[in-house]
Amino acid sequence: MKKRMPTIPAPMRRLFLLTCLAATTALPALPAFAVEKTAQAKLVVVLVVDGLPQEQVVRYRDQFAQGGFRRLLDQGAWFSDGHQAHGITVTAVGHSAVLTGAYPYQHGIVGNNWIDPVTLASVYCTEDKNHTYIGEETKGSDGTSPANLRVSTLGDELRYSNGERSKVVTVSGKDRGAILLAGKTGTAYMYMSKTGNFASSTYYMKSHPQWVQQYHAGKPQDRFYGKEWRPLLPDAAYSGDADDELVINQKEKEKRFPFVYTSKSGKPDADYYKDLYTGPYVDEMTLDFARAAIEGEKLGQNPAGVPDVLGVSLSSHDYVNHSFGPESRMSHDHLQRLDRMLANFFTYLDKRVGMDNTIVILTADHGFPNVPEFSQSIKRDAQRLDSKKMLADLNQHLTDKFGQKDLVRKWSAPNFLLDYKLIEQKNLRRDDVENAAARFLLDLPGVANSFTRTQFENGSLPRTRMGTLVQRAWHRQRSGDVMVVTKPYWYFGSEAHGTSHGSPYIYDTNVPLMLMGKPFKAGAYGQYAEVMDIAPTLAHLLRLRPPSGSEGRVLTEILR
Repeated sequence: MKKRMPTIPAPMRRLFLLTCLAATTALPALPAFAVEKTAQAKLVVVLVVDGLPQEQVVRYRDQFAQGGFRRLLDQGAWFSDGHQAHGITVTAVGHSAVLTGAYPYQHGIVGNNWIDPVTLASVYCTEDKNHTYIGEETKGSDGTSPANLRVSTLGDELRYSNGERSKVVTVSGKDRGAILLAGKTGTAYMYMSKTGNFASSTYYMKSHPQWVQQYHAGKPQDRFYGKEWRPLLPDAAYSGDADDELVINQKEKEKRFPFVYTSKSGKPDADYYKDLYTGPYVDEMTLDFARAAIEGEKLGQNPAGVPDVLGVSLSSHDYVNHSFGPESRMSHDHLQRLDRMLANFFTYLDKRVGMDNTIVILTADHGFPNVPEFSQSIKRDAQRLDSKKMLADLNQHLTDKFGQKDLVRKWSAPNFLLDYKLIEQKNLRRDDVENAAARFLLDLPGVANSFTRTQFENGSLPRTRMGTLVQRAWHRQRSGDVMVVTKPYWYFGSEAHGTSHGSPYIYDTNVPLMLMGKPFKAGAYGQYAEVMDIAPTLAHLLRLRPPSGSEGRVLTEILR
């Protein structure tokens, strides 16, 4: 049976109500809070200098002019311990990290190229046979879309949040530099080495807007024909640079200052446009095109009152460092010239958008080791590894051990792909073959470590910095079955000159990480930070959902 509530007499009910009313009216009035809407930046400019190690910024700091790198160092927040925190430090992987905040095991870009495990075909990171360049010749492996990128970018989240009213435009000397910053919903433009134009692809639009057509009509790429690249500073400024004999192969003795940009045809042609990469002029054109994009798309002046994003990837420092090394006079001078270009670009932003309305980020996709010959001159153990010979020797070893040829199908630096179907057919154990391959590779000159698919899948890599970085770099569906890590200052390369990158060592991971704008407290910060922290920090400032694969942190220590 239900219990009935006792009946409260009417006089007591009235007394209770009066008491409650008195208590309510006796409460002090609540203060009125003014709700102030925080002003957002009108334009976010993300600059990625391809192949710029942190140590070069520090080494040449005193020679920078006032308005470029020095402005970022003096007026921005700069992390001296900033890193691309994954184990395969190449252009595509590093650019993917900047605005996704994700590691390769999530964003899926595991290299500039990788091997399809089913077809064994080489896959280029931004290739998409469904699309072509607009008005330009397109090959099957050319980069035309972000189809292989598996997560969203900050720009994607910005356009999602604002109903696509925000604009995201990127430009680069390399297709992967532009496409992987633009994400799925931005618009990418890339330098065409056959014509010197900046073109987009049919993934983004059917035809170029009028402002792009006007830019092309002026043929700005031809103004460098016959021009010389000479050192910008007095000779004494380069006194600490490496001897040319250590960084330039004897077969290429003519590749010294001054560099003259011409062609055998006597006029601008494909050879001339390609040669422009190794020098200051493609970067100059990239920044010019970025200005044209700001004007043409009215970036930073969005009538909807929402912010826009401009991504600029400056490619030439990578080409210079590959050819001559970061210790060379050529690399030193290129960085000084880039510094002056950035100063001019920042002055333009001051006038066009206003730096109070602009957030500027500068970072790099990877660093660089020294040329092996230079490293040897200062008593380092350094060499180049011949990957073709390594593959042949590994297959021969496995044949001798298991009695079966070609157990290794392909090599895609730094991964070997095993033939698991053949291993199963021959009643061999997968882990036996993996371990035999890994142990053999460990005994080769220049190899520091090797890891197997079983280790990656089980999460049983060593709990060291190297173990963490290579685990992040490995993708179950796109990476190989045995990964090799070279010794410090060794790298995979068959040419007898220059240098390359791609390792988990500090010289390849430690890159500039600079953030300038009203939200940031200027200063030099010694805390550990990652390039992956850029996207969540910008998402916090712009009040956006972080990108889908983001694992970075908000850099709260630099926020006002």
